[in-house]
Amino acid sequence: NAPRIIDVDDTAISSLLAASGLHEVYAARDCDGVSAAAFVLAAAKGLATGAQKPSPLLWVRQHPAQLEHGAIYAPGLVELGIDPARVIAVSARTALDALQAGLEAARCRALAHVIIELHGKAAAYDLTASRRLALAAQGSGVRLFMLRNAMTPVASAAETRWQVKAAASSALPAQAPGQPAFEIELLCHRRGRQGQRWHMEW
Repeated sequence: NAPRIIDVDDTAISSLLAASGLHEVYAARDCDGVSAAAFVLAAAKGLATGAQKPSPLLWVRQHPAQLEHGAIYAPGLVELGIDPARVIAVSARTALDALQAGLEAARCRALAHVIIELHGKAAAYDLTASRRLALAAQGSGVRLFMLRNAMTPVASAAETRWQVKAAASSALPAQAPGQPAFEIELLCHRRGRQGQRWHMEW
């Protein structure tokens, strides 16, 4: 099926991400890390809509990811509709440090969403580590996003696995640049709903 233009909080995507536990999002290319992060943040915002008191979002970033894609930019979070005061940023030197911090966060019921951002192969994130993270998040009710940059998708205990890449925007009048756009594909779903693709505009 051809990708379709949808809103970030489209019901179909929200339902696929609704379950607590581990969800993986892969950048299709090295240059797609920002698009993948935007998808994760927009999904977290959409899933938090309607909450009487939005819970904090904890974002653990491995040091190489910060060097490659830059620091978290508070005005950009505001444009996405996310209050920067709700975002707790953690910087980790190694992938193992990032996973340990993310595991502790996944066990915290006071958080609604946790993001762990890894760069490259990150050998510490294996099937056992993903299973440990998934069980922790399921037990606490936290939605845990594993954001992977510069890495091809591999098997894990994730509830869903996505791939995100930047897409050409639709030109505005007078051929002006259009809205930022990206394509997402559901690579894996534990209940067999993989293979779906969407074209999303910011």
